[in-house]
Amino acid sequence: MYLFGASGHCKVIIDIIKENNLFEIKVIVDDDPKLDAIFGIEVIKSNDFKFNLDENLFISIGNNRIRKITTKKYKLKYPVLIHPKVIIGYDVTIDDGSVVMAGAIINPAVVIGKHCIINTGAIVEHDCFLEDFVHICPNATLAGNVLVGEGSQIGIGATVIQGKKIGKWATIGAGAVIINDVPDYAVVVGNPGKIIKYNNDNE
Repeated sequence: MYLFGASGHCKVIIDIIKENNLFEIKVIVDDDPKLDAIFGIEVIKSNDFKFNLDENLFISIGNNRIRKITTKKYKLKYPVLIHPKVIIGYDVTIDDGSVVMAGAIINPAVVIGKHCIINTGAIVEHDCFLEDFVHICPNATLAGNVLVGEGSQIGIGATVIQGKKIGKWATIGAGAVIINDVPDYAVVVGNPGKIIKYNNDNE
């Protein structure tokens, strides 16, 4: 398989792949590589590389917008990656290209879209629905029946109470406590969470 994106996030993806012993990583591709190799795996500039369309590709980029742009450029097979030290409940759906990192807990009847990141120690409670390109950061918690719109990021250690809706391409700051619905593109910080500005809506 190939990885696209040679950053710190890539190192965690490599660790998950090695822990599962599922794929051989042939090369890491990057638009602007800063390293020649990561963990002994060669890093190649994207302009210098031709993909085999029969191979698996994983987008090892943490930025939600760049991850979405990259998936539009490259149409390969996108596997789901799950660290072996994860708890996943009954009737959970995880779509193509998403990753669940060590220590995460996903409880029953959760739906996770394409190219999402459930980061280290994150908790996603029952009946949550995450649209594509969502990132739930380390130690963030979603209570039951939370909907997270496309491209939104729930910051490290943030908490969203049950039944709330987070709009698309919103940013929830680190440690924020969300007790109300959050509109599209909003940037929310604090306890209780307050909107401080809006993200650019040009995806």
